[in-house]
Amino acid sequence: MAKRAAEYDGESEAIKNGERPMEIDQQGAADVGEFEDEYEDEFESEDEILEAGVDGRPDEEREAEERENAMDVDQDTFIPGRHKLSAGETLSPDLSTYELLHTLDAPWPCLSCDILPDHLGSDRKTYPATVYAVAGTQAARGREKENQIMVMKMSSLSRMEKDGEEDSDSDSDDEASDPILETKSIPVTSCTNRIRSHQTPQSTAGKPPTTLTASMTESGQVLIHDVTPHLTSFDTPGTIITPTQNKPVSTIRAHKAQEGYAVDWSPLFPEGKLLTGDVSGKIFATTRTQGGGFVTDTTPYTGHQGTVEELQWSPSEKNVFASASNDGTVKVWDLRSKSRKPAVSVQVSKTDVNVLSWSHQTAHLLASGADDGEWAVWDLRQWKPSTSMGSEKAPSPVASFNFHKEQITSVEWHPTDDSIVLVCAGDNTLTLWDLAVELDDEESRDTAGVQDVPPQLLFVHYMDQVKEAHWHPQIPGTIMATGGSGFGVFKTISV
Repeated sequence: MAKRAAEYDGESEAIKNGERPMEIDQQGAADVGEFEDEYEDEFESEDEILEAGVDGRPDEEREAEERENAMDVDQDTFIPGRHKLSAGETLSPDLSTYELLHTLDAPWPCLSCDILPDHLGSDRKTYPATVYAVAGTQAARGREKENQIMVMKMSSLSRMEKDGEEDSDSDSDDEASDPILETKSIPVTSCTNRIRSHQTPQSTAGKPPTTLTASMTESGQVLIHDVTPHLTSFDTPGTIITPTQNKPVSTIRAHKAQEGYAVDWSPLFPEGKLLTGDVSGKIFATTRTQGGGFVTDTTPYTGHQGTVEELQWSPSEKNVFASASNDGTVKVWDLRSKSRKPAVSVQVSKTDVNVLSWSHQTAHLLASGADDGEWAVWDLRQWKPSTSMGSEKAPSPVASFNFHKEQITSVEWHPTDDSIVLVCAGDNTLTLWDLAVELDDEESRDTAGVQDVPPQLLFVHYMDQVKEAHWHPQIPGTIMATGGSGFGVFKTISV
């Protein structure tokens, strides 16, 4: 990150699960949002670029100097989350490190979002890009009626221009592209703490897939919406969304007004199976019936001594899921257990465990993120079944990092590379990590010399009050993030 002079409006507090940001300026709050292009035309000048070897010195002499300079890099490099800005300074991204970078304002902060699968194909690498997503707002207290679920289509997302880059035929359509935002708003009367989506498979009769969202609200209710018509309206001009289509197709009231933060759809139940957890430690399972309705099992899964902060279905075992809590434990459950108690319970942190992510490439790897800023990777094959005396002593994680000094608010494995992980933290940063990097790798020596910066740290993206982020499953390396300052869609050149 580079620093630049600008007006400085002070420090912003980190946002934790269930905490709403302070009221933002509501001028133009009726507008759903718009793209910002603050950095669109800012590029480094040629004078600022020094290519290796142009000074004419022997490689050995230059490399020796670089190694010497690397010893002091931690004193000269501004590290977001570690160093504080001086008065009159703010951060500006180094645009040369991004392939894609767009930002978006929202009428109210959205502390949770999800990327929606689309019909545009997988492994997309051409530009401009298109992203479909949903998010739920957190309006200020006293203005809860202004809350909404936002269904979004972001299109014409151009690739970053590079200095000296010649136009090519493959990029000619992208030359003068401006980003386009289309939104459909679903009114709700409570803040959304977390939102997750699920898409049913296309039927053999040719019926298009149904896209469902489940939003865990501050009121304790879980609202399930069918946003299929809202998505259809983006690509079918003249489509009108009726008031009935904005209403939930089901409302889960099993939590009895207990606020919750944890919700997850199973990837292995095509028609839809949902887990939800609340502050009392209860977890409920809801199943979609063949007729399209929803049935919630009224007997909860219990065992946590505090709030259920996160739920994650196993990507490979249909009846297995994991939960995280502010009691510091991660528990693994089996739906078939008549006791409704966890099969495995491990104390993984002395603080709240806020988030989990289960690797879709290596099913025995689970990542966790805690309130003390540490995130870790666990090998579930080392976890032993719970005993009647309580939780087993935690085994050692296969990797752990305490680079962040504020709470971890999001963690997610790359969808196709089980060595790459994204992490969001309360220090206003989103970091990318490459677990395949070894300490003795030639390329990591300079990084290893930076004080308290692990060589596995791949990239640091600054975003004010960043809360949650997801990899786009169909556009490799592309990330959508949300927080108190709006949304960001970006892709780095390093992933």
